[in-house]
Amino acid sequence: MSMTEQGLTHITESGEAHMVDVGGKAETVREATAEGFVRMLPETLQLICKGDAKKGDVIGTARLAGIMAAKQTSSLIPLCHPLMLTKVSVDIAADADLPGLRVTATAKLTGKTGVEMEALTAVSVACLTIYDMAKAADKGMEIGGIQLLAKSGGKSGDWRKT
Repeated sequence: MSMTEQGLTHITESGEAHMVDVGGKAETVREATAEGFVRMLPETLQLICKGDAKKGDVIGTARLAGIMAAKQTSSLIPLCHPLMLTKVSVDIAADADLPGLRVTATAKLTGKTGVEMEALTAVSVACLTIYDMAKAADKGMEIGGIQLLAKSGGKSGDWRKT
């Protein structure tokens, strides 16, 4: 069985990495949503939610960083295609049960390739930005749970994490 039959589309028969040719694919509306979290001390969460972090607005800055990162995904991930995204949203919500912040990102476009990596990159960089902005208060924060929640469009159709 070849690598592509197993689902590794970025690997040639000889095992070399390559960029997939999407030229023959149909343009469809494609959307992906990913999530992650930053677990922290309850005091750190309170500091962030009150807007009293030393570096400023943690949530607003992380949201913007996530959006900017999604637009730069092809510069960060070697085999990703540059995309003309039509939408990127990053939502950050406090979760006292963690305790910490939950980050959800959605990327969307009409095109020939999916936007899963853009959504995952947005979440990852938003989480890293939260860590960077709050590390003075809590160096023990944990970033985790980064995963794809759903994708739609394209040849493979819709998928949702169960």
